[in-house]
Amino acid sequence: MSGAHRPSFTRELGLSALQVWQALSEAQGRGRGEEEVGILFVDLVGFSAWALEAGDEAAVELLQRFGKVTDRAITGREGRVVKRLGDGVMAVFTDVQAGVEAALDACRGVAGIHADGYEPALRAGLHLGRPRRIGGDYLGVDVNVAARVAEAAKGGEVLVSQPACERLEPDTFELKKLRRFKAKGTPGDLNVYSVKADPS
Repeated sequence: MSGAHRPSFTRELGLSALQVWQALSEAQGRGRGEEEVGILFVDLVGFSAWALEAGDEAAVELLQRFGKVTDRAITGREGRVVKRLGDGVMAVFTDVQAGVEAALDACRGVAGIHADGYEPALRAGLHLGRPRRIGGDYLGVDVNVAARVAEAAKGGEVLVSQPACERLEPDTFELKKLRRFKAKGTPGDLNVYSVKADPS
């Protein structure tokens, strides 16, 4: 995947010194947060390459529409937007079920946005963990795992880690296990599932 098509949050979430400290603390059984949350990342596929051709005005207009759709999907299910990362968003949910529903809703909403020469497609990834909360932000291994899960998604796809899947209500979604999921900074035995709303 070329640099122009990589999700913005993978650029934003490089391991800073604070995140390295957090990861080391967690490895030693310290430094995890007290609250278990669903960590969601969403990102526009191919936006950077299109924006270079379309120009700033068109790009800003699209990002504003993208922001309205994703904010509505997230806050409408009692999620909280943690930060905006260019053409991506990080959010947290106390209810994983609500987080998956918000991701699916955001994917549908973004698919309805049209721009000259670009058909926006959202990809999303959700992971359950206990990140360390510092101010209004969250840090730690679980945040990076969620970002890598989202990075593995295709346009219009929602991926969910095994820990998050275990909190979903039975028979509410169609789950398909990815045959291969390997990403730097994630556990080698982490299972990830593609999620769709159950049509029944």
